[in-house]
Amino acid sequence: MLDGCTPWPEEFVDRYWAAGHWSGNTLDNLLRGWALEYGPRTALVHDDTRLTYANLNRRVDRVAAGFRLRGLRPGQRVVVQLPNVPEFVVTVFALMRVGAVPVLCPLPHRTAEVSPLVRLTQAVGYVGPSTYQGFDHTAMAADIAAEGPFLRRVFSYEAPGTSSPFGGMRVDASSCHYFPLSSIDAPPDRAVAQSADQVAFLLPADGAPTTEPRLVPRTHNDYVHQARAAAELVSLTADDVYLAALPAGSPFAFGCPGIVGTLSVGGTVVLAENAEPGACLPLVEREQVTLTSVTPADAERWLDGLPTAQADLSSLRLVQISEVGPISGGGALARTTVERMGSEWGCRPQRVFGGAEGPLLFTRPTDPDETVRTTQGRPLSPDDEIRLVDSDGRDVPDGASGELLGRGPYTPRGHYRAPDHDARTFTPDGYFRTGALARRTPAGDLVVTGHLADPA
Repeated sequence: MLDGCTPWPEEFVDRYWAAGHWSGNTLDNLLRGWALEYGPRTALVHDDTRLTYANLNRRVDRVAAGFRLRGLRPGQRVVVQLPNVPEFVVTVFALMRVGAVPVLCPLPHRTAEVSPLVRLTQAVGYVGPSTYQGFDHTAMAADIAAEGPFLRRVFSYEAPGTSSPFGGMRVDASSCHYFPLSSIDAPPDRAVAQSADQVAFLLPADGAPTTEPRLVPRTHNDYVHQARAAAELVSLTADDVYLAALPAGSPFAFGCPGIVGTLSVGGTVVLAENAEPGACLPLVEREQVTLTSVTPADAERWLDGLPTAQADLSSLRLVQISEVGPISGGGALARTTVERMGSEWGCRPQRVFGGAEGPLLFTRPTDPDETVRTTQGRPLSPDDEIRLVDSDGRDVPDGASGELLGRGPYTPRGHYRAPDHDARTFTPDGYFRTGALARRTPAGDLVVTGHLADPA
């Protein structure tokens, strides 16, 4: 396990292996298998770009070799701050193939948020746009590199049709090297042997102060289980088309089932750079999207924007609604929104509650309408252990509200390099304190009733 991370106790490791939740395969190696199985099928779509599974894997191989050629090594951390473009998927998988650890960073973050992230992780690399929506990310990275001593490799993404403002490689006064991301290409070499119990990437924790970042270490084993379990829950197949409207690096768009789950079954991922109805609704019609994930606010905007967009959404069969964490603003789904989605779009909404740490609650596609309207559903994994407790840590009776605690095969046992914080947010026996208040219905579904005013 990466230094600064808390491993699962051996008895739980044995349990999750015996139950088949953990498979022992890394995400980047799984991509090799998907490329062999689904080679000519379309894996990624963005604007006019379409990548097959074979091309995606080939590109990941060559970028991984290029990263190694430019000094990245196993175990090193690299901040990834990219929009929803194919380069995000290629970069994350290529870094994992090198054995480096991607640190997924929200695109709106600026120096005040990114610099502490670099210091916490001792990140040696940064991958981001040269400029994006008027902000100069490369200049930001240069300022952070000048602070020293960690950041020494900056890889700048340029949108197709544009060129890097600094041409090829350059080195600044702080000895930081700068490369156009498009130049990171080399003949593939021998694969790096990796273990699936190692950390695959680091996710920002839900609700953490942006200037005091907390990160969630996700291993290959636990994340593969999460994405596959979510894909099975929504009956995802190779015929499905998933629209990544939320940021690609967010927990929901990346693996609930999201990008990873869709690729695992041979489906197609369509990448949208923002969730505005004017951008996304025409994509649903053009690409025949069958599944997507949005926030409650996005769902309302899409409903209100449909008359203007005049898009045919008949291909949609399921829309997931994220109801927790910074990606949703903590918003809850209104009953009227659920009812409008069914009547105006003719598809099923699915409520999803949870965040980067877990546990995850899902309503099921076969649930009665009233269950979807009034509850957040049930835990994703059969080995998720859920407790609802009072302020003294005692279990509350069914029907009473208590803090939601959880542990399981995709819920890490601690944050990255945060022992003092973890002493407050994890129980001695490994349950994560979500800070959410919930009650259990007689049918076994969970209803989130609020949030602790001052969570641990």
